[in-house]
Amino acid sequence: MTSFGEELLAVYDNVHARLLARLDGLTDDEYLWEPVPGGWSLRPGADGVPRAEKTEPDPVPAPFTSIAWRMWHIGVECLDVYVKLAFDKFPVGVGGWPGEAAVWPGTAAEAIAELDGDFARFRARISGLDDAALAHGCGPLTEEIHVFTYLGLMFRAVDEITHHGAEIALLRDLYRHRAAVSAT
Repeated sequence: MTSFGEELLAVYDNVHARLLARLDGLTDDEYLWEPVPGGWSLRPGADGVPRAEKTEPDPVPAPFTSIAWRMWHIGVECLDVYVKLAFDKFPVGVGGWPGEAAVWPGTAAEAIAELDGDFARFRARISGLDDAALAHGCGPLTEEIHVFTYLGLMFRAVDEITHHGAEIALLRDLYRHRAAVSAT
């Protein structure tokens, strides 16, 4: 008999595989493409190291974001921060937010590899929990990440990956068809 946790991990693995399949062949130009002026992307800081643009709190409405930014968001703001807050018990408010100043790869190939590693690290931590442990409290993690159990955290991860993965897929479609759109 399959446990609830195993079924949820199967969904997580499926979402992961679908996103990686949609990232296949991603070029650096497409990765950093900014279809809307004034949006957020990945930019080198004063030290030359690429970081995602971000302000707290998010402006309303939030700026349009590039594929690079969305990949960073899934990898750092979601999966990496979830591990730090829920498993490593990173103390929020001490030393800043755990995703702050996170370095993110400036090339598509390196970003895909980094994102894949973030998927694996989160999966390794969540897969170590049985169904009873999934029901245990892990939060609320922050005011923004308002989940109370590891199960809720897993649902949030799947939701974020699905939501932003769909946006990435749409941006790839728009990039591929941009010449036809601008010709009309």
